[in-house]
Amino acid sequence: MGNRLSKIYTRTGDNGTSALSDGSRLPKDDAVFVAMGDVDELNSHLGMILALLPTANLSQKIDKNTLCHELTVIQHLLFNLGGELAMPHFIGIESKHIHWLEQKIDRMNATLSPLKDFILPKGSLIVCQTHLARSVCRRAERATTTLKQQEPKRLGHDGLIFLNRLSDYLFVLGRYLTDDRHISETLWQKEILADL
Repeated sequence: MGNRLSKIYTRTGDNGTSALSDGSRLPKDDAVFVAMGDVDELNSHLGMILALLPTANLSQKIDKNTLCHELTVIQHLLFNLGGELAMPHFIGIESKHIHWLEQKIDRMNATLSPLKDFILPKGSLIVCQTHLARSVCRRAERATTTLKQQEPKRLGHDGLIFLNRLSDYLFVLGRYLTDDRHISETLWQKEILADL
């Protein structure tokens, strides 16, 4: 791997194209690269959550090491998903990964009060970052859905499900971090708009 990446700039993309794993070149704004870019951006947002987590002022009920491990596993799975997008023959996301993610969602959700209204994406820095990651995850899901419709064999069935479930995980994580800091969630209130 080191030899393959010893030279970072190759000049091969200067004409607005980029290569896939089979050597074929496509425009950089092709649906496959849009989806890959959104997945990569999502992974970067998870990296920011991981950077904020060690110093976040959270309740002692939250095991930061557990969350760090979960988010690191998710980053690796997103890297696998990018591999699926670049290499249609590669399967990086399987049903067991979705099941694992659902278990993590259920564990956090069991500690939360029922949600009776919409919440606004705000709160502490780490909660806001989690909402950013959630919204980018939704965009990645939309881009990947578009790609799947154009090229059904480009991505395995479980990749789309994983992105859908990951946005749920990030939504619950945002609530979980908010709840344990004892900061009230900001609910959407029609009264705020009544006087406009």
